[in-house]
Amino acid sequence: MARAKTPSTHSASSDSLSEEQPVPAQSAPPETASRRTTPLPLSHPTLPRWAPWLVAGIAAAAAGLIALTLGWGLVPWAFLAVVLYAVALPVWSLLVENRRAATDRVVSTLVWVAFALALVPLVSLIETVLVNGLGVINGQFLTYSMRNIIGPGGGIYHAIMGTLLVTLAAAVISVPVGLLTAIYLVEYGGRGHLARTITFLVDVMTGIPSIVAGLFAYALFLLFFGPGVRMGFGGSIALSLLMIPIVVRSCEEMIKLVPDELREASYALGVPKWRTIVKVVLPTAMAGIITGVTLAIARVIGETAPLLIIAGSTDSLNLNLFGERMMTLPVFIYYSFTQPGVPPEYGIERAWGAALVLIAIVMALNLLARLLGRFFSPKTGR
Repeated sequence: MARAKTPSTHSASSDSLSEEQPVPAQSAPPETASRRTTPLPLSHPTLPRWAPWLVAGIAAAAAGLIALTLGWGLVPWAFLAVVLYAVALPVWSLLVENRRAATDRVVSTLVWVAFALALVPLVSLIETVLVNGLGVINGQFLTYSMRNIIGPGGGIYHAIMGTLLVTLAAAVISVPVGLLTAIYLVEYGGRGHLARTITFLVDVMTGIPSIVAGLFAYALFLLFFGPGVRMGFGGSIALSLLMIPIVVRSCEEMIKLVPDELREASYALGVPKWRTIVKVVLPTAMAGIITGVTLAIARVIGETAPLLIIAGSTDSLNLNLFGERMMTLPVFIYYSFTQPGVPPEYGIERAWGAALVLIAIVMALNLLARLLGRFFSPKTGR
């Protein structure tokens, strides 16, 4: 007879537990996680990004209508347009936004207006020189001198070469003196009496008028060559007196920026001080030194007063700094305006052309300073 199967006590208890304790359902994610975060709306409306441009266009158009009606020129029109823009934009912001935003618009407008006003003299200067001098620039004007020229024709080749030679000689004198002086002040002088005296003299030389430098150069050459001396090298001496303090100051600041850790690391390796300066300090500061020297050259290349006194003027090409008189671009401009000849319009045209060439040289020197500074700057990347 078959025995009946009886379930075990353990299985019965497990079944009862499974019936009494159901499996809990999977917990749902928080409500905040299921929602998509949405940005809060702005508490107040704002002007669109194109609002300043729209106001500027309307202000320019309104100022143009008023200027045409009253017969005003370009400068009054620009001034009126700026005033209308400076008033209209903050008022619109105050009506649409709030007082804080309107105040911010006022301050931003004042900053932009100040920036524009700072650019007005530079832009006006370049425009005037371009308009008056561009018409006379040609191959003959840049490659001929004024020898035996009366009326139209001639050129400024002799003045260009004189300017380059005189300025180059001044740089050859000023750069070594200024650089060595800066090295002494930073690396050797410290706070000694001699260093403080040199610093004081450099500050005094910075404020010396250029005509005083010309008189000094004339008095110096008068001792050796007698009265009436005129030569290009005298102009180089006068310009070097103006360049040296600029070179000293720029080189001094650049050498000060070299970290002391570089010097200490070199000293720790047993390198002497002079070699540390040559191999570590100067290469690190070379970018700033070259930039300062180039800007110093651009600063003195347009000086007129000292060259009038010691270098003189001539209509012929002179490439000998120790010879007779030598013409330079600033002196050529001065004489072309003050003594234009008959008829005077040709001399004045040549003066404007020479001024344009001089500005081009100065701008090229500034651009060269930036390029050289970027090229010689320390390379930090690998």
